[in-house]
Amino acid sequence: MKNNKVKVAELFAGVGGFRLGLEKNNDYEIVWSNQWEPSTKMQHASMVYAARFGQENHSNEDINEVVTRDVEEIPDHDLLVGGFPCQDYSVATTLNNSKGLKGKKGVLWWAIHKILEDKKNKPKYLFLENVDRLLKSPASQRGRDFAVMLKSLNDLGYAVEWRVINAAEYGMPQRRRRTFFIGYHKTTEAYKTLSKSKKIDWLLKKGTIANAFPVFPDNKLEEFEIKGDLVEITNEFNKNGKLSPFQNTGLLFNGKVYTTKTKPNYSGNKIVLGDVLQNGEVTPEFFIDEKDKEKWAYLKGAKSFERVSKDGFKYKYSEGGMIFPDALDNASRTIITGEGGKSPSRFKHVVVSDRGLRRLTPVELERLNMFPDNHTKMEGITDAKRAFFMGNALVVGVIEKIGIELYKKITNG
Repeated sequence: MKNNKVKVAELFAGVGGFRLGLEKNNDYEIVWSNQWEPSTKMQHASMVYAARFGQENHSNEDINEVVTRDVEEIPDHDLLVGGFPCQDYSVATTLNNSKGLKGKKGVLWWAIHKILEDKKNKPKYLFLENVDRLLKSPASQRGRDFAVMLKSLNDLGYAVEWRVINAAEYGMPQRRRRTFFIGYHKTTEAYKTLSKSKKIDWLLKKGTIANAFPVFPDNKLEEFEIKGDLVEITNEFNKNGKLSPFQNTGLLFNGKVYTTKTKPNYSGNKIVLGDVLQNGEVTPEFFIDEKDKEKWAYLKGAKSFERVSKDGFKYKYSEGGMIFPDALDNASRTIITGEGGKSPSRFKHVVVSDRGLRRLTPVELERLNMFPDNHTKMEGITDAKRAFFMGNALVVGVIEKIGIELYKKITNG
């Protein structure tokens, strides 16, 4: 593969954050992409994706349908990428399934699993993204979901490294924490290099993520085995544990987990919220009406009141105050999917400008995720929908940096 581009299949593509990050390096070629929004008739994200990158080799069909029909419809690729939805990844036993294992219907992790299991030419590398709470879900069995995932990848012949990365801690404009993990198939040079490396060295210095996002150690290395099959893990993993055994940095190799806590090692430039603002170009609908200011201030403020749970139990609900308006000299808070629209909200960003308080524009939200300006602008797509896209997207700069280091591992081992 020395002179060739790495062939990539992009699942759960959204509006193309993974693709933007990888293609900046010019070392990757997306040979197939899939984007399907299950609960909506109009497939807006897929429309944006196709408008920006072309319709060729882009699939707008439920990925479960594709893999159930025939995984070979997906072209062969070296690297499988995607930010898959956070769901319940547990496994049940079924009598009619010859393997005895069945992921819940519609849970998209099992679509990834099926591609890795059934494709004749399996992808040699994986680069996946999820929310940071993946490492400690569900609350009743902290870390179980991640354990199911790691064990299933181990059974399919992959080693996996992971890190929780907050983009702002490496100078990027948004405080967005996400779990990123990379898989290496046992037939790769990178896997062989990893097998000979001290695992702590890989996590702190030699690994793909450590090279992209340097860290300091913040705890000792913990080691444990993930025991049992997927059904046993679903039923028994960390049953009485209060904390997840998975720290923010780790590695699964040959059934064994090596995990530690790290903190960022970064002293470069920092982009802050004030740097991304459009200032003079903002249209009136983004400015907050005088009559709504009190409601905004209330929602952003500290408050405490009594609530009643479903079973009639009364409890006190409190929430702290938020900085209002948002600080311009710091990275922004995390964008959420409900960022768009005029209605007052605790979670939407509000900034002060020379013309008064206002919400963020779609272009500013794109900039906070390091997308090109107006990437999501298209006829028939509202500003609220554009905000929704950015609430679902990832910070492109994180993908770009990991992509550079992963390419070195793919070509040099």
